[in-house]
Amino acid sequence: MDIVYRAAVAYLFLWFVMRVLGKKELGQMSAFELVLLLVMGDLVQQGVTQEDYSITGAMLAIGTFATLILLASWVSFRFPRTRTVLEGTPVVIVSRGRLREDVMRLERLTDTEVLEALREQGIDDLSKVEVGLLEADGKFSFFTQEEHEPAPEKSAQ
Repeated sequence: MDIVYRAAVAYLFLWFVMRVLGKKELGQMSAFELVLLLVMGDLVQQGVTQEDYSITGAMLAIGTFATLILLASWVSFRFPRTRTVLEGTPVVIVSRGRLREDVMRLERLTDTEVLEALREQGIDDLSKVEVGLLEADGKFSFFTQEEHEPAPEKSAQ
């Protein structure tokens, strides 16, 4: 039962670390950061199972993590108010063609990173962006002014 308690504590700590890291870091990991994430997984395994190398110990740790993931998903689904805490929320980083420097500072984003994301989505000019979001998963979404224009109405014949 000790492994289950250790796995639960490790899960909560990893959840906290991922929330503190922020959206940008999770969405744009470098190769080195990916390696560190793998090392972190090994360190968690050592802390959870200690000297227990049995298949039972591994199954208990994995089962505990899976159960907690399912529980968090169910809580987020069942109680919508918990979503912001468990999953995060998107934030507006571009509004009417202007960068929101205050939000970008909080999210540790540079102008260069936002402009690069614009180019990746085929947008060549920041002034064309009506709204730009940094999603909860670290990805960018941009909506241009053309997307907000109403579709032309079809004439009835």
